Amino acid sequence: MNFSYLFGLLGGLSLFLYGMQMMSDGLEGAVGNKMKKVLSALTANRFIGVLAGALITAVIQSSSATTVMVVGFVNSGMMTLNQAVWIIMGANIGTTITGQLVALDVGMLAPLFAFVGVVMMLFIKNQKCHHLGKVLAGFGVLFIGMDMMGSAMAPLQDSPTFIALMTSFSNPLLAIAAGTIFTAIIQSSSASVGILQTLANNGLISFSSSVFILFGQNIGTCITAVLASIGMNKNAKRTTIIHLLFNIIGTIIFTIACLLFPLADIVGSFTPDAPAAQIANMHTLFNIVTTLLLLPFGQYLARLAVIILPDRKNDKETNLDDELVLSNYSLGNSAIHIDLIKQEVNKMLKATRKNVAGSFELIEKYDDDKAEHIYQREERIDAFNKNISKFISKAIGIDSNENNLRTMNEYFLILSNIERIGDHAVNIVDYAKELHEEKISLTNATLQEVDKMRSITVEAIDLLDHIYDDDRIWLAKAASLEQRMDDMNREYRKNHLYRMNHQECSELGSVIYFEMLMDFERIGDHVLNIAQLMCKENNV
Repeated sequence: MNFSYLFGLLGGLSLFLYGMQMMSDGLEGAVGNKMKKVLSALTANRFIGVLAGALITAVIQSSSATTVMVVGFVNSGMMTLNQAVWIIMGANIGTTITGQLVALDVGMLAPLFAFVGVVMMLFIKNQKCHHLGKVLAGFGVLFIGMDMMGSAMAPLQDSPTFIALMTSFSNPLLAIAAGTIFTAIIQSSSASVGILQTLANNGLISFSSSVFILFGQNIGTCITAVLASIGMNKNAKRTTIIHLLFNIIGTIIFTIACLLFPLADIVGSFTPDAPAAQIANMHTLFNIVTTLLLLPFGQYLARLAVIILPDRKNDKETNLDDELVLSNYSLGNSAIHIDLIKQEVNKMLKATRKNVAGSFELIEKYDDDKAEHIYQREERIDAFNKNISKFISKAIGIDSNENNLRTMNEYFLILSNIERIGDHAVNIVDYAKELHEEKISLTNATLQEVDKMRSITVEAIDLLDHIYDDDRIWLAKAASLEQRMDDMNREYRKNHLYRMNHQECSELGSVIYFEMLMDFERIGDHVLNIAQLMCKENNV
């Protein structure tokens, strides 16, 4: 075999994959984080969910990209497992558009698309036009790569070795395995189906053999989502199981149908002189029929995924200082980066809330063990802050969307404010420890004020976890709580000065109490800062 054939094939494949990535990046740059909101909003109804998954995948030409996004949404809690089923089904239908475009020989216009796209990228300053140009250029590069692969493969029709290899795929199981493995390696069913169409167009493989490779390619495309789910929660992993189940069940059904009935002959008879169209039609038929068959059983697929990967009684909550996993796949991942950051920031905020509540409780009744737990949790929060910051830095390095970059920069500021709240909580623990060691008792009136401080501080932090539909009302609520905390600070300072004048408290105890009031006020300031930043992020 001449190595020039291999180099031509690899070069064409590289252009194909790069063109696909350009299209995906351009689309995300144009629509920003709206794709996430669209997917989340359209999954309440199974039919609309399937349609949404199909349309988005048809545009970005990658079911892997759509599925990876869905995995991220499920992991962040934005989408339930049942909602994810419909998007995954739609994604499998949408991914067939590439094969149909190849069959229609749209590739002859590829240089024109590439030229128009590059002109828009280089000479038009409008940012949205720039992103649209990237989509068009990617579309052209994708099909130029397909044409390059076809040219590289054409001489192989005279190679006895290659013909013998293709003939061996008459064994269905071997063909399915080959399709699965090859697609898993290049992580793109669109690319592997395109290569299969090129082989068929050059007479290197029969349609009856190619159908089984095609079925395997549907299974192999699941590997991208499987890899993306590493390090995520169980529901995210279950989403990838649903994706696998869908394609495995479809492969079983269609393999049996092709072995027992002349299904391949029937599909082939529609376009007898167009091998690429035959493969495209079978690919479309596979995904549409499998979706129609499984659509009534979508919830059962979700339940089966739970059975395969069940919750265990001894499952422990993920440590806050666990290293975050950054997906290595840039296709369709901008929205996932935002959701992963949001999810981990929420975990950090909840841990900080525990420390704040616990610190005020120690003022009322000190306990060495509880104090040590707060100190340990603070160390984990600091490590968590460091890990999230590193994650954001990496995400910024591979994200091209301006809105996403602005949102991630705002999360840097949110992290800083949460970390400062944690520091103030530790300060209060230190005050409690000093009061205990010096055997200083606070008055009942002072302890009642401490309890009220604890209550409103927890209420303010809890508000950050429940953004209202109307974020203006929500932000006004946060501002109102912060103002109440300022008013309480002034009132409690005045009250304590009265107690000092009447010699109801010690000098050291008074100094400690005034320091604690300062930390209390600062916590309110940081909570309001976070609320304002969250409103900006929510409106991007």
